[in-house]
Amino acid sequence: MKITPDIIRYEFIGTKANVAASLHEDYIGMGGRVMAETRNTLTILNRGQPKQIIKESAVFNFSFEDGTVVEIDGKLLVGRPEDRLRKNIKRLW
Repeated sequence: MKITPDIIRYEFIGTKANVAASLHEDYIGMGGRVMAETRNTLTILNRGQPKQIIKESAVFNFSFEDGTVVEIDGKLLVGRPEDRLRKNIKRLW
């Protein structure tokens, strides 16, 4: 998978996610499949239990099917998934 700034437009439901950093210490290291996504949260199935993680206060590592792992700041993901398609993306590098 080619990594570009457009990665934030990707549909994350069904991908494996891991919380790399968070303001809430109990979230760090939590991981599993993304079950649902709302404007401000990701719901991750962690050890059989759904856990809601606030996007704005976390950094996520997403693992895609081809083995690619991408680290994304949750602040870039805030907003409804369908609205991210229209979002203008500024290059960060």
